[in-house]
Amino acid sequence: MCGFAGFVGSVENREAVLEHMMDTIIHRGPDSSGKFVDEDAALGFRRLSIIDLSAVGDQPLYNEDRSKVLVFNGEIYNYQELRQELVAAGHVFVSNTDSETLLHGYEEWGASMLDRLRGMYAFVIWDRNEKKLFGARDIFGIKPMYYAQMNDTLLFASEIKAFLEHPKFDKVFNEAALGNYLSFQFVPTNETFFKGVFCLQPGHYFTYEDGRLEITRYFEPNFTGDCRKPFEEVVDDVEAVMKESVRMHKISDVEVASYLSSGVDSSYLTWLGQVDRTFTVGFDEGKYSEIQDAKEFAASINMKNDAKVISPDEYWDRLSDIQYYMDEPVADPAAIALFFLSKEASKKVKVVLSGEGSDELFGGYNIYCEPLEHTSFDKIPMGIRRLLGRFAECCLPRGMKGRGFLMRHGKTLEERYFANATNIFTEREADKILKKGCEPGIQKVTRPLYDRVKGKDPVTKMQYVDLHLWLVHDILMKGDKMGMANSIEVRVPFLDRKVLELAETLPLKYKVRAPRTKVALRAAADRSIRSKTAEKKKLGFPIPIRVWLKEDKYYRRVREMFVSEAAEKFFRTDRLLKMLDDHKNGKNHNEKTDNSRKIWTVYIFLVWYDRFFGNGRQAAGKAEMM
Repeated sequence: MCGFAGFVGSVENREAVLEHMMDTIIHRGPDSSGKFVDEDAALGFRRLSIIDLSAVGDQPLYNEDRSKVLVFNGEIYNYQELRQELVAAGHVFVSNTDSETLLHGYEEWGASMLDRLRGMYAFVIWDRNEKKLFGARDIFGIKPMYYAQMNDTLLFASEIKAFLEHPKFDKVFNEAALGNYLSFQFVPTNETFFKGVFCLQPGHYFTYEDGRLEITRYFEPNFTGDCRKPFEEVVDDVEAVMKESVRMHKISDVEVASYLSSGVDSSYLTWLGQVDRTFTVGFDEGKYSEIQDAKEFAASINMKNDAKVISPDEYWDRLSDIQYYMDEPVADPAAIALFFLSKEASKKVKVVLSGEGSDELFGGYNIYCEPLEHTSFDKIPMGIRRLLGRFAECCLPRGMKGRGFLMRHGKTLEERYFANATNIFTEREADKILKKGCEPGIQKVTRPLYDRVKGKDPVTKMQYVDLHLWLVHDILMKGDKMGMANSIEVRVPFLDRKVLELAETLPLKYKVRAPRTKVALRAAADRSIRSKTAEKKKLGFPIPIRVWLKEDKYYRRVREMFVSEAAEKFFRTDRLLKMLDDHKNGKNHNEKTDNSRKIWTVYIFLVWYDRFFGNGRQAAGKAEMM
């Protein structure tokens, strides 16, 4: 696990510029560094040693005649198998790393090498003879890759902050992304909040030659649902593929541990991995802590559990630093908790297993049950349901039971479902709260995705949308950035090519039978771990934001930000303050009023903006490691 940064193009003091770019991502690879610089390109690398701990595995890596140069972030789990093929084809290896497999694989197979890879990766290869750059990102988007083409220069890096050190980078805020951010709680496209900076999408590669950048999609998931096997045979297959994936994900020359919540995903991985250590965090707020359940489960399978209770003050006090590490605001409160979880794990290990991706592949989110329930209501003509939905949105008080149901069912699935997050801004609400308003943008993002899964059942459609939006821009974004902030490699065995191939074949009845989710996966887990854990309803990472925002101490902190210069620049601050006060006091003394997710989405954006574009401490500098 590492990080890289570099550029193609001319600049004065190019080696020093590259060094400064590398310094911004030292947290991704504190063990060693390396760089390649010639008159055309510069590639820099920071290493966290996991496989082949010797210096021979340091990057950049070169092929036999040093005509090609590689920097790589991630892990290739089938590298030993590929290495045998490449050695048989005549390639000479100088290290035992998975990284070198990419270099010789590209020599042998070109871009088609990507179809053979099993792992998580973002990498670039510079061809010194052809003056050509090739870069790729894994099929799920586990590892990040950013690029910017400006001022006759192509910049690329694992994190955007590296670009800020390059003299030809123009740091301009991309205000056009703000509207969709308020609805999704993240930027849901390849754009970022930095104008001209893009993320390479999962399953894509690029080539850059003679100033021309070309991007190609090389992989797309295909949920066929064509499995006709009996249920017990499917459960056998799920069990077998997960055992094999976990075994592959444990390949390492250092200890592998596991994150552990009280849910089925992390518990099943922990049991399959037979790790020695597990790590859990929670809050001293009763229902907002999974620590006790996690400790009980760990004890039941004779594993150690290190748990940390996060105090409200340390959670709030680290927000600015955490936004620096994130590069972009992601208004998921669990991101901050992940920072502390990773920090706790980093005291003892370098590698952890985590359960991301299970819900998108096996049908795990509770909302996936919704299209299979209330079918009688959905038989009401759509015109009537639309009227009821508009009435609910405009006339019924927020927090009133049934309001959200009427709003959702007053729209088609394609109109209403765009992400797992709930209680964020509707487009109408975002338009009212932004000074410049916002153009409707949600369906511009989702329509191409729904077009690719026409004719599929509603749950499969929702999975496909989440796989491309929620998973990439929220779940995996925070998983990578918060792990790397603490120099921790997070491995995700559910997001494996072989696991996906099986999940693609599952019919609806093996995924969701309302109110049950992840039917086949839970059945496989139930063979190994206690039923209490295997059948536990999806909870998510419980964070007491709603409670904290009613306390004077945190209310004042948010209020101060809501009347800041940045807030005045982008928002109608009177409406921000009303939203905040309504939440604290309960509109019309209705204690069910809950604006916490909306408040948090705006607040996190303002904290991030202050850090990168405002007067925040070390606004464009490195966060203090604590």
